[in-house]
Amino acid sequence: MSSEAGGQEVAVVEDAPVATTGNESEAGPSSAVSQPGARTNGIVPIIQNVVATVQMNCKLDLRSIVRQARNAEYNPRRFAAVIMRIREPKTTALMFASGKMVCTGAKSEAMSQLAAKKYVRVVQKCGMPAEFKDFKVQNMVGSCDVQFPIRLEVLAHSHSMFCSYEPEIFPGLIYKMKSPKVVLLIFVSGKIVLTGAKSREDIYSAFENIYPVLQEFKKSDAASIAAAAAPTEQIEAP
Repeated sequence: MSSEAGGQEVAVVEDAPVATTGNESEAGPSSAVSQPGARTNGIVPIIQNVVATVQMNCKLDLRSIVRQARNAEYNPRRFAAVIMRIREPKTTALMFASGKMVCTGAKSEAMSQLAAKKYVRVVQKCGMPAEFKDFKVQNMVGSCDVQFPIRLEVLAHSHSMFCSYEPEIFPGLIYKMKSPKVVLLIFVSGKIVLTGAKSREDIYSAFENIYPVLQEFKKSDAASIAAAAAPTEQIEAP
């Protein structure tokens, strides 16, 4: 999984140090939400993806990078960035000529920051004075399952100011929460996807806010009970 172009390849150094400017953000959850799940019947959203950006403070020679680095591809006719991947943490980076990098695919803030540092180290080994600066989480995606079906039509009607529900186009209800600013995709099965968050705490807080609403619009089991109690026709054998 390396570039086909000639030149010396640069391997990803897993534990090599990286030059920093001292202002990178601290990774990992804070204590703002002390006990996630305490008010949601023990259900805690799982972080599925972290998208973060880093400024490397130098112009990048993208063709030089793709010639030397492993697991890198560059097709300027399709996309104006080098696409690079590493296995641990399993992530993908988009590197632009301006020196901006987007890192996606990590399962936590700490893993995203670690991956970004490894990508910067690769650029440094390609002979460019890259720095690790202004690490910032731009989006976090979480998901969970409340384990009960939801009446999406009634929820959409009652919370019409925040909801968009067009089942002919998309099966989920789109709920745009104002505080924290998070978008929730709510499915009739009870599966929830939370996106647009800037922190883990936003994910937890948004789910704590929506959980009592979902309980209010929980589908009743009356229909299924009635169906189970209804007599069934028996076919007599000839």
